[in-house]
Amino acid sequence: MNERAIKGIVVDAGHGGADPGATANGLREKDLTLKAAQYMYQRLKELGIPTAIVRDTDETVDRDERVKRILEAYGNDPNVIVISNHINAGGGEGAEVVYALRNSSTLARNVLEAIGSEGQIMRKYYQRRLPEDPMKDYYFIHRLTGQTQPLLVEYGFIDNANDSKKLQNDLLDYVEAVVRALANYGGYTYVPPEGSGEYYTVQKGDTIFMGNNE
Repeated sequence: MNERAIKGIVVDAGHGGADPGATANGLREKDLTLKAAQYMYQRLKELGIPTAIVRDTDETVDRDERVKRILEAYGNDPNVIVISNHINAGGGEGAEVVYALRNSSTLARNVLEAIGSEGQIMRKYYQRRLPEDPMKDYYFIHRLTGQTQPLLVEYGFIDNANDSKKLQNDLLDYVEAVVRALANYGGYTYVPPEGSGEYYTVQKGDTIFMGNNE
């Protein structure tokens, strides 16, 4: 896949406003997802990747309005990627990525492995089916978003002591990893954020203008 194949990336912050999502350990899912989405949106823009955000404030967005905003951003197109940011609950530990029945596992696997590279436990990437109709996706973010390529990213478990600490300290590192995975998937040049401390070791043949020979 190259960058011309990505029409746009829609960044979704799960829950919001009157819907706090999961809560535990003094944290609210809606706050963490907004923090993740705002950061992801800014970083994708910095990398020159077409991007839109579903909500950028603590706003109540119901299911129908959320789907409407997603589909209006870049249209109902298989080359539109949707990243729905969430925080898990239920006693587990680690990150999960859920992808739609209509899509391959490639991007979901890449995203989960990227989060894992930042030190988070990788639980699984998977599809979830509606029990009463196994031909349909369980989550509306997959089921109702047309031909787009949506991922539901769960960064950790809010009710797990270890994860709650990671979510407070390392969430944006995990989000940056997702940004990196998206850039690589779309064929965009990934550049670390300013002040990240990442550096490149000069190789023989490098020029002053490029960090490598590509």
